[in-house]
Amino acid sequence: MAAPLTLPGFVNAHSHAFQRRLRGRSEGGDFWAWREEMLREAERQTPDSVRTEYAATYREMRSAGYTAVGEFHYLGYEEAVAAVEAAAEAEIELVLLLTAYGRGGLPRFRQDSAAAYLAQVESLRARGVRVGLAPHSVRACPLDWLEEIGRYASAEGLPLHVHADEQPREIEECLAEHGVRPIELLDRAGCLGTRTTIVHATHASDAELDLLGEAGARVCVCPTTEANLGDGFAPVEALRHRGLGLCIGSDSNVRIDPLEELRELEGVARRVSGRRNVVPVDALLGIGAAEGAASLGLDSWPDTAVDLDHPSLRGVEPRDVLSALVLGCAADVFV
Repeated sequence: MAAPLTLPGFVNAHSHAFQRRLRGRSEGGDFWAWREEMLREAERQTPDSVRTEYAATYREMRSAGYTAVGEFHYLGYEEAVAAVEAAAEAEIELVLLLTAYGRGGLPRFRQDSAAAYLAQVESLRARGVRVGLAPHSVRACPLDWLEEIGRYASAEGLPLHVHADEQPREIEECLAEHGVRPIELLDRAGCLGTRTTIVHATHASDAELDLLGEAGARVCVCPTTEANLGDGFAPVEALRHRGLGLCIGSDSNVRIDPLEELRELEGVARRVSGRRNVVPVDALLGIGAAEGAASLGLDSWPDTAVDLDHPSLRGVEPRDVLSALVLGCAADVFV
């Protein structure tokens, strides 16, 4: 029997754990139809349900090789505390990406002002919670909110995560309101920097990607969710060409499997380019682990271990194990 292979744990840089309950019952329509079902599920959440369901979901992540998670949380303050407790129970490292929501969505998502949002952030920090700033999107946050949050993140040296360019309608609405595209608006607001992670960037323009490159920002791609919601294809080669750091997230948690996220990321790049090995395996493993940790501001996080006797790795030569792991295994290979 071979000894397990130890690897840096995978880091799930973007999760909405409550959305795990939507799998299998929200098919049909488009992203916006799915969003209505998501809002109904969000409205049903309580601190008790979050504590119970998140612990179960985080245990699934742990079993799947994830050892750290960034929870992009917009269900309310008490529910945020419950999420922290759930992560402790499941023994997964958590960075609570507390979401700022100034308009739209549900009343429970929203704060009265950017100052009220930052007061919630300060309260969580006082409890010893690792937090990141998370203006939900340019849809949800007015420009003055983005400016205030950007200043705070910079002054405090905290991660800043924000959804941007996931859907064409989002871009159209931003152009109508501000005359610029979402990432251009984030740049104007002072939200781009080395601690910034743009979630999705599926429909980002070349000029927007250039802005991210100049700022040293990262992009979190969520391939299984982006496929499930019909978002489109991540511009993998364009991101890599600009030297942008990439990380992965399970997002809606329709699937919890870091290998599947990485395989889909590379698969998208192959289908678009017509070439193989667009992102080398060692780079994919870095995207799955170290880049996610850097996105969340983590200096250390637990390792994971691969069962080298797993049937998926039967007959694989030692030199090919990492390639076979990423391109041919599922999350049940972890022990």
